[in-house]
Amino acid sequence: MSKATVFDMSGKQVGEIELSDAIFGVEPNKPAMHMLVKLHLANLRQGTQSTLTRTEVNGGGRKPWRQKGTGRARQGSTRAPQWTHGGVALGPKPRTYGFSLNKKLRRIALKSALSSKVLSGDIIVVDNLKMDEIKTKGFVNFLGAVDASKGALVVTAEPNANVIKSARNVPGVKTTVANILSVYDIINGRKLIVDRAAVARIEEVYA
Repeated sequence: MSKATVFDMSGKQVGEIELSDAIFGVEPNKPAMHMLVKLHLANLRQGTQSTLTRTEVNGGGRKPWRQKGTGRARQGSTRAPQWTHGGVALGPKPRTYGFSLNKKLRRIALKSALSSKVLSGDIIVVDNLKMDEIKTKGFVNFLGAVDASKGALVVTAEPNANVIKSARNVPGVKTTVANILSVYDIINGRKLIVDRAAVARIEEVYA
């Protein structure tokens, strides 16, 4: 089994923890991770762009000229797409850009993302990750102590209001809980900071 060093909030090494090879020791599957990142970014798109068709543009109810005898092309409405101020043919309408991926692929991608952090040495396990008060400066000091000042994904076993509020104004830092991990967030974070209790929860939920 893989091992990771355990730190306290001051950055001091306090021991080691064994990580499950089924979660943190798999061969990273880059195509699977790529698909999950694509899905995450696709779901972020609003898809609210919209254009007016000829039936939605105001006006144009009257035929501009008679059908025959004028020498000009027949026209039924001044709001047809070929007219200035007319509607748009085949323009965008509100839609969702998301797509579906099966549960097995999602699980492989998540395990691959976690394992890649272990392989690169970018996982930091904290013995008891907590903040006694809401204080951004204190959380910044903690990040510096564990060499994660350039950005990190902080994972706790349960929602911790003091940690969340202390970290929310720190650039490049995001917080989450163990049972709703995102492949995109894991890959995007320079470091993965995990509470010791959260490691056990991750191995329980995703085994």
